[in-house]
Amino acid sequence: MVAHRTEYAVGNERPVGLESPLVRLARLETKVTAVAAETSSELSVLKEKLLTMAGYAETAVNRAVKALIRRDDDMARRTREEDELIDALELEIDQIALKLLERRPKGIELRFITMAMKISSNLERVGDEATTISRRVLELSQEPQLPQAEEVPRMAALAVPMLKEALDAFVQGDPVRARLLIPRDQQVDAVNAKLQAELAALMARRPSAISRCLNLMVICKSLERVGDHATNVAEEVVYLYEGQDIRHLEPDGGSSKSSPSPQ
Repeated sequence: MVAHRTEYAVGNERPVGLESPLVRLARLETKVTAVAAETSSELSVLKEKLLTMAGYAETAVNRAVKALIRRDDDMARRTREEDELIDALELEIDQIALKLLERRPKGIELRFITMAMKISSNLERVGDEATTISRRVLELSQEPQLPQAEEVPRMAALAVPMLKEALDAFVQGDPVRARLLIPRDQQVDAVNAKLQAELAALMARRPSAISRCLNLMVICKSLERVGDHATNVAEEVVYLYEGQDIRHLEPDGGSSKSSPSPQ
């Protein structure tokens, strides 16, 4: 049997070729610092892509509403075509988030990543609602405009800024602002209910206006859904920064969630 002999460095009791605990610790700290820096950078990229996506979604809804009022088919078609940009950003955000989740983040980082994925999902659906509006605009442009169409920009002026403010609360880490935003969805719901009732009554009086009324009802429902998605984002901001899940909670204990609008 061959005896194995351990060689020692002169004046040192450690085996030759082995690192001291201090060296290993220094290497570990360097690695941890590098990973932390990379994670911080990717979280910043995630935030930037969310803001870009939000900008596209907000622009898409505003453009679709302008196309309705101006009866501009080209503008409506452009809204539908650019929805692909929003879809692509959602995929990019999901890829970055999944890569970050592989590092097993904890606490606020974990909540940030998971909420970023949920926020991007809501933004993608806002883009879908803009596409729905533009599709209905193209149909409405073939017939005389109804007076109720003039009320649509007012509804958009209530719903779209909610989306921007929810994202501002996300970026600024302001859950109080997000909480204050949530009750405003009731104003959007009220305008939608009013227009839906008016259009239903008009269909009963004027059967010739049924197709136009239905298209406007879908547009109003899409804008109501934009308000719902903005509310979802605000609720996710509260969970991110306060760790409290306030979904489905209302002053009266009811639920604000609506069914998806027709396509």
